[in-house]
Amino acid sequence: MSKIAFIFPGQGSQYVGMGRDFYENEEVARKVYEEASQMTGLDLAHICFTENEQLNQTMYTQIAMFTTELAMLRTLQSKGFSADTYAGLSLGEYAAVVASGAMEQMDSYNIVRNRGRYMQEAYPTGGGMTAVLGAEQALVESVCAETPGVVCVANYNCPGQIVISGEKEAVDAAAAELTKRGVKRCLPLKVSGPFHSPLLAGAGELLRGDLEQLKLQDPDPVYLSNVTADVVSRKEEITDLLARQVSSSVRWQQCVERMLADGVTKFVEIGPGKTLSGFMKRIDGSVKVISLEKYEDLPAVIEYLKAED
Repeated sequence: MSKIAFIFPGQGSQYVGMGRDFYENEEVARKVYEEASQMTGLDLAHICFTENEQLNQTMYTQIAMFTTELAMLRTLQSKGFSADTYAGLSLGEYAAVVASGAMEQMDSYNIVRNRGRYMQEAYPTGGGMTAVLGAEQALVESVCAETPGVVCVANYNCPGQIVISGEKEAVDAAAAELTKRGVKRCLPLKVSGPFHSPLLAGAGELLRGDLEQLKLQDPDPVYLSNVTADVVSRKEEITDLLARQVSSSVRWQQCVERMLADGVTKFVEIGPGKTLSGFMKRIDGSVKVISLEKYEDLPAVIEYLKAED
């Protein structure tokens, strides 16, 4: 029997109107937006569905993305479908944690709201991130280690796509050296901070304090940690891993490889965009990923999950 994974994208895939069709058609989805608004004091429907400046500001983006992913997840679950494992890229890991039952949904809204705020405020100037395309992991790691200042791998997305992060001067110097060594392209990213670098450690510690106040449960089923690319099965692991995740490398490629090794054959990407589906083509092109992004996608997703391998 095939194993199923539900996977959730991270910050950067947001767009105006995301999730609106779920909100308008499903009571369970509408309830998620209403709960998130009540808990955080933000009008999440307004932030997600209308033209505004907040949607692309990290302190609002993260809770908006998370709420939308959760609304889509709850819609799919309300039709009787669940997964054998869950995983998400960076912010997406929080949807995976809630989906696994490890964190209460009502607790999750302010945790994610605070995460976005802590990350935006942690290092407001002087940081940067750059996507390195067409380079081997070992070369990128070596150049980062050799470059003066703070620069490290932030994301192992898929073969041929790695993101580096840190002090802007160090990131630029590492990118210049990689180009000199024959790397095809280094693309600076428009971000509000040097995410997933040691410069965000302070944000992680603030988040740790919030997480320590929660009553967490053992995940059932398991989810995968970005920090270790391993399954998380014990509640005692969760706080430390989520606190460290803010300043640690996101090992998305390794997470996918672990799920494939564990026998997952069906993947559903839940959330705005198709970023993770694109990464999967580079990790293992033989694996089909179906996306639940629009309400009109729901019948095809249900058919895919019902079908025998």
